[in-house]
Amino acid sequence: MPWNSGTYDLLYAVFCRDLLNGRLTYLGFNVWFYPDTEEDGREAIFWHLTSRDDKTIDPPVRLPDPRRSERLNWVRPMILRCPCATGDLRNWDHEEGDGAIKTYVWLHQHDFVIIMKKLRDGKRRLITSYHLDSAHERRKIEKKWNRRLS
Repeated sequence: MPWNSGTYDLLYAVFCRDLLNGRLTYLGFNVWFYPDTEEDGREAIFWHLTSRDDKTIDPPVRLPDPRRSERLNWVRPMILRCPCATGDLRNWDHEEGDGAIKTYVWLHQHDFVIIMKKLRDGKRRLITSYHLDSAHERRKIEKKWNRRLS
């Protein structure tokens, strides 16, 4: 299926239903995102959830990412499902090199991860979600899991 404005309209409807217009919590704490919009009037976080940077072009441009886009409707239920008693969904906090604490929610059997920044008051700011499409990316997430804070 070619990507066009209709494709993005459908994805944006999912984004609005699940993230923009619905209250979302992680372990009882609100999850939010910056309301900044891009030129097309859609929130910047929408593009982080449906596209990826092509760094082979200078300057880099965001291109549609089918693997992210087809999983957009997974973001809300994955966050709400934490903590997961069955173990198929892993969630943890990790201290990054800059000292920031990020929360990871990883559906490891499907190589899909959600990343949020943990704030001092316990709230989380949604940063991105993406499919781990290489062994290298999977190893990076596994390292973060092995070095988790909680």
